[in-house]
Amino acid sequence: MYTEMAEVIDHDVTTITCICGNTVGKEGLIQADSHGVPVHFAEDTLPPDGLAAWPEDEDLYTLCPSCGRVYRDNVIEETGTAPVAFQVDVTTDPIATAIRVHWEQKA
Repeated sequence: MYTEMAEVIDHDVTTITCICGNTVGKEGLIQADSHGVPVHFAEDTLPPDGLAAWPEDEDLYTLCPSCGRVYRDNVIEETGTAPVAFQVDVTTDPIATAIRVHWEQKA
């Protein structure tokens, strides 16, 4: 079985170059939960409608909002590789709404 792999430097999730070519410095990458739903970046407040709460177990994923590929952060941090964990549809709800809310809260 072939697993898609993104490029990553030094076990650092902020250095992912998604298979589609997106990076933190291009369209951006978003921290997400285990379902690929972007998480609210403030751990101590309720998330706005559309965003997932910060996971209590801190099991975070990185979502590419361009193509919907999702990478598991702890795999990247432990192994220095970035296999695609799964893919979500970024054009339909609830993911599309969560991406929009995520970018609005960062403004």
